[in-house]
Amino acid sequence: MSAKRTERLLTLVIMLLSSRRGFTKEDLFSEIDLYREATSVAAREKLFDRDKAALREQGIPLESFSEDTMFDNDNTVQRYRINAEDYRLGGVSFLPEEYAVLNLAAGVWDQGSLDSAASRALRKLSSRSTDGDIELTPLIQPRITTDAPFWDIVWQALTARSPIRFPYRAASTGREEVRTVHPWGMGARFGHWYVVGYDTTRQAERFFRLSRMTAEPVVLSGTFEVPASFDMNRTLSSLSRSEPDRVAVVAVRPGSCQVLRVRKDTEVTRTGQDWDLLRVPYAASSPMAATIAGLGINARVQEPQELITEVARLLERAYDAAVIAPRDVEITAGARPAPRRKSSSQDHLLRLLDLVPYLLAHPGAEIGETARKFEVSESQLTKDLDLLFVSGPRHYPDALMDVNIEDGRIYLSNARDLAEPVKLSMDEACSLIVGLQALRELPGMRNNEAIVSAQTKLTAAAGDAARIGTSVATKLTEDDLDPTLEVLQAALQTGVRIAVEYFVPTRDEITRRVLEPIRIFLHQDTWYLEAWSTEADGLRNFRLDRIQSARLTEERATAVRDEAALARSRSVTPYRSGETDQTVTLVLESSARWVAAQYNAEAVQEMGEDRLAARLRIASSSWIPGLVAGLGGSAAVVAPDAVRQETLRWLEAARAHQALA
Repeated sequence: MSAKRTERLLTLVIMLLSSRRGFTKEDLFSEIDLYREATSVAAREKLFDRDKAALREQGIPLESFSEDTMFDNDNTVQRYRINAEDYRLGGVSFLPEEYAVLNLAAGVWDQGSLDSAASRALRKLSSRSTDGDIELTPLIQPRITTDAPFWDIVWQALTARSPIRFPYRAASTGREEVRTVHPWGMGARFGHWYVVGYDTTRQAERFFRLSRMTAEPVVLSGTFEVPASFDMNRTLSSLSRSEPDRVAVVAVRPGSCQVLRVRKDTEVTRTGQDWDLLRVPYAASSPMAATIAGLGINARVQEPQELITEVARLLERAYDAAVIAPRDVEITAGARPAPRRKSSSQDHLLRLLDLVPYLLAHPGAEIGETARKFEVSESQLTKDLDLLFVSGPRHYPDALMDVNIEDGRIYLSNARDLAEPVKLSMDEACSLIVGLQALRELPGMRNNEAIVSAQTKLTAAAGDAARIGTSVATKLTEDDLDPTLEVLQAALQTGVRIAVEYFVPTRDEITRRVLEPIRIFLHQDTWYLEAWSTEADGLRNFRLDRIQSARLTEERATAVRDEAALARSRSVTPYRSGETDQTVTLVLESSARWVAAQYNAEAVQEMGEDRLAARLRIASSSWIPGLVAGLGGSAAVVAPDAVRQETLRWLEAARAHQALA
């Protein structure tokens, strides 16, 4: 959107808000000079039609009507206006502590569809927050990602209440079928996004995991009603992992295969000098086979036969893929960039509409602070202020805004029609309401009064858009993690060390450590503890699902840490590089592309046919053969040659070992 078009749209909004009677097209064309720049009458009409569509797309409630019902369909007598009651955010104000938790709620969204919506919502609400800057640093830092396949398309259908049709591969049968669904809600749990709705073929409510859609959904015409009783939070809580209904008998070498030994309800039925015998409950063959295949010669399935066959198949395919893997893969691209926010040009009008009420609510706002709040440079903010100064109808007395900058501070006046923030859109309301709900679900925050009151006020202010609060939900922790989270949170609050037993899969051992917790954060749907390790005398990250036990000690956390240095060393991912790290390049088939994100690939290269080459920086390559084995041919090592050859030898030995079963 060019600056001229932004000026034209902003002037159009100012005019349409200024009169309940509205304006005809001729009135608008006469008052807004920029329409006269059109090369012809037809071009001007087309320009106006595009502007109307642009305002409506951005949530501006532009109305068209006729004063005489006999001429409702006659565009020549249509009048246009923006109903101020529909445009303006309801009269609500937030206390400093409530606005602080709104900031936390906005911060739970990872970069993606609702990240920028959360930022816009905060901008609007900042003019409704009373003085008293409060910044909260949560002890637990959740993140919600929206990078599931087709998330945006399903979200748009959900908010528009439009049916969707998509091909879907069911987990239970493996068959692909076309489904037509009325999407009632979306939710994230167990590391996956689901859409829930009415399946028109089954004529019943059903869950669908977005990652099992095999092609882009098609949004259909028509609409539907969501049952008044539907609540996505309640529905999501009813979703459960498959309960183990089978048992594997596995022989494992003494002291090894901790990943099986620490599983819930595993029994050691026999111990021996060469082999221990385990009975391991499991729910699905594929993930269990991948786990056992990744253990190589340290484990051998004895029963059931289907699991023996599946493990052998994975190892055979992994070996075949390793043999034929290319040798001349060159990665020329850099690390995959993070998803971008909407560009400033697309967001320009909304930013200006948010800027006016903010400046009126904060007279004398400092330029640098305002630029940071609106996530633009100071030079861009200056351009925005210049644009505000020239926008408005030319022929109305005192119609233009006054903008003054004195000693680096901004003063704005004569902006009555834009004094109130724009009402929250569906995206904006969702980002904060769902964010607050996610915070309320975390241990230690469930009875937080500021979260409860902020959510109540926000729901009231959002009006009809607040209905999305019952249509989208997330569950970021499960019951089995809550006890560990509570211990870690208590340690953070009291400043004491903790003693943990920690499973290290790359070394296949359980270690005992004394840690000084610093923060708890969520990355790629996995919870981590950032802590100071007393043994290593350094900063380390630990997966919470690998902490076998954690208890508070009476020792104070005493390590002297430079907070600035900690901030510099802190990565956005849980993987830390070191001077002795090495690189390994893998070729990943489509089903294994997740490896690049999960292990924070430093560089990637598309190879065609949905294959990806990924270069990982790792501390040790000892776990790479097990990873490749479990992926059953979907990944292969291509470099360096030493790791490639070691993986081939590992896989060959594992195949021979399993053949003895």
